[in-house]
Amino acid sequence: MRILAAVLAALTAAPAMAQPAPTRPTDASGLGQEAVTLLREYLQIDTTNPPGNEERAVVFLARILKAEGIPYETAASAPGRGNIWARLKGGPAPALVLLHHMDVVPADRRHWDVDPFAATERDGVLFGRGALDTKTLGILQLEAFLALHRLGLPLARDVIFMATADEEAGGSFGAGWVVANHPEAFKGAGLLLNEGGGGTLTDGRARFGIEVTQKTPLWLRLTATDEPSHGSTPHVATSVTRLLRALYRLQTYQFQPRIVPAVDAYFKALAPTAAPRWRGAFEDIGAAVKNPVTLLSLQAEDPSLAALTRNTCSITRLEGSGKINVVPAEAHAELDCRLLPVQDQAAFLAELRGVLNDPAIQVDTIMSFTPAVTSTETPLYRAIVDALRRHFPDATIAPAVETGFTDSHFFRDLGIASYGFAPVLIPSDQESGVHGNNERISIENVTRGTAVMLEIVREVAAGPGAAQ
Repeated sequence: MRILAAVLAALTAAPAMAQPAPTRPTDASGLGQEAVTLLREYLQIDTTNPPGNEERAVVFLARILKAEGIPYETAASAPGRGNIWARLKGGPAPALVLLHHMDVVPADRRHWDVDPFAATERDGVLFGRGALDTKTLGILQLEAFLALHRLGLPLARDVIFMATADEEAGGSFGAGWVVANHPEAFKGAGLLLNEGGGGTLTDGRARFGIEVTQKTPLWLRLTATDEPSHGSTPHVATSVTRLLRALYRLQTYQFQPRIVPAVDAYFKALAPTAAPRWRGAFEDIGAAVKNPVTLLSLQAEDPSLAALTRNTCSITRLEGSGKINVVPAEAHAELDCRLLPVQDQAAFLAELRGVLNDPAIQVDTIMSFTPAVTSTETPLYRAIVDALRRHFPDATIAPAVETGFTDSHFFRDLGIASYGFAPVLIPSDQESGVHGNNERISIENVTRGTAVMLEIVREVAAGPGAAQ
């Protein structure tokens, strides 16, 4: 904490790297241009996790808040792992939290067309790690927060801007740590807007998903054991061959599809604008996925949609001997399993052990979360839908289930109605930039997204009619 405070004090005393425009805009156009400027700088701050170094982003955000005269708090969960939040005071209605995470996943420069941390602009598109996950969302939220402050609107509820560390590694140094150690940061909160949903543009068709629940992660470590030996004298069974056989059984096993109500509603909403060959299937996805060929076709064409229909396990890590000529006593694998929100974890683990079918393989849980679903009957959900209908009248809008996980689960566990949504419309061929190469977002998305976010936040914070 003292280290982070010293860094903040030193750097806020130095010449500012980026200041809001002297006129401090409050209109959508001016805020949008300011957002582009701030995003360029934000993308140049390397907060790759590991190790994170989110304090660099805390300094950046603190400087902006200080220049606006907005009080803020910072807290470091570990050296370099900063978190920051600020609050605009309002009326007694439950507070609105605007949450994003400052850390980003690693980027391999060899596979990018540009430097991932240079915020390069090409043909009206900004490239940078974090452009989609989630530095753009953070800037859009920040602009709405600054606009409320500059306008001096009477607010029906407090509005809290919060930026946290470590989401990409589970949040134990970020949102999870803030929840456990600084509950005052979100005191009185009843609504939360985070990452997890947004818009996709496919063949000219726009669809928006507002995340209301997630498949829950169950990360597992498998340990196979057997007698070690020299590589020159292979045994009939070893830890490695036991593990490989078990993983092959898992790879070829098909978890049974199960359509939960939120997923059924999402597919039904997609049906009217889906490609003709999928419209009938989406209208009754429960019946469609009973056909293995249909489910395999969906997985080949759109893995993210297919993943919503059943539990999944991906084999992501393998570990064997430390030496080429030693057959180890133990071999390990790690699995990233994602469970439907209604799945009982104990029942799933029993099914998985049956699939592995080897008592010499131990299954240990690395991480797991509890499932939760947020109602769509809230002012925040309605405000998102209202804004989208104004800006995208022909788009499909539906509550969505996220295949990944976000920090929202920490807050859903506390009873805070949490949604995943970024007001951007990303071409489907660019969505692979999330955790992939050449992550990017158009300038148009940033400026338009600023306007949409402001409308949403104003409507929720200042009441109906304030969005315009």
